[in-house]
Amino acid sequence: MKHLFFVAVATGILSGTTISVKAQTNVNIERIVNKVPAKKSPKFIDAIEIQPEATNNVVMVADENVMLNDTRINIPSVARVGFTLNIEQCSRLQFKYAMMMDAAVESIANYTLYSFIEEWWGTRYQYGGSDKNGIDCSAFTSKVLSDVFGANVPRTAKEQYDVSEKLAIRDLQEGDLVFFNTRGGVSHVGLYLGNNYFVHSSTNAGVTISSLEDGYYQKKFISGGRISSAISKVE
Repeated sequence: MKHLFFVAVATGILSGTTISVKAQTNVNIERIVNKVPAKKSPKFIDAIEIQPEATNNVVMVADENVMLNDTRINIPSVARVGFTLNIEQCSRLQFKYAMMMDAAVESIANYTLYSFIEEWWGTRYQYGGSDKNGIDCSAFTSKVLSDVFGANVPRTAKEQYDVSEKLAIRDLQEGDLVFFNTRGGVSHVGLYLGNNYFVHSSTNAGVTISSLEDGYYQKKFISGGRISSAISKVE
């Protein structure tokens, strides 16, 4: 089934306009344009309903590929059951990473974390590296934990594993670590984001986001790890 994403672009004043997505649909349409009256809530198609508080011209777009801030993006299922979207309150980062992780937009709430990821995105992997010229996996997790979560951790993946509380995948939360055996023992580490996705510095792609459901990482996964209060905090 094609994933559909609905973007509302108001040509008038956007203030107060919300989109309530009550279920997903696979209606084959390219574009629906309608004027939204001030006191009615017309349904354009099943599952999409506009609830205006002001009169606006609204363009509904159903497509797998849409333009967002002049960038063409492929959009998975961001519209979810019971999700209400206030257009003005959603940032570019929320949309970008929600799409990347097939997550609800409102779940991308840690702006500091995703701004950090955006800043480091694509930085090449370099064993022993710790800056924008090249960074390895444990230096990256050490830096993100320090800069975003305010926790100091040891430098290597094995040391980070040793000081963390071990977790099963089902118990992982945003900010936890995920450890892998890629070349013997604890040899790779990333930071868990949610929805089975994690950010890490990979040897092939540099700083990127991957899924724990990927066959390679499923085979290599050792454990999750939570940094406890015993770890010293950054002053």
